Amino acid sequence: MANHKSTLKRMRQNATLRTHHRHYRSVMRSQIKTLLSAIEAGDKDLAKAELNKTTSVIQSLSTKGILHSNQAARRVSRLTKAVNRI
Repeated sequence: MANHKSTLKRMRQNATLRTHHRHYRSVMRSQIKTLLSAIEAGDKDLAKAELNKTTSVIQSLSTKGILHSNQAARRVSRLTKAVNRI
């Protein structure tokens, strides 16, 4: 257990941020799943619309520091390739 006041405060802050970031990651994963289901269905128009939403969510998480910028770029790239394969 922490002994310093600053360490105790940091633990409280980390707990709050962890729940906050977990929510955003959950939203991102749900959006990716809807995009992948549109890709599997073969619906190009729906997939393109979902790609725009998904890209927006991923890039906003990158700017907030929840995702690393390289990971965000990699995810967007792979999802774009998947949509273009339809």
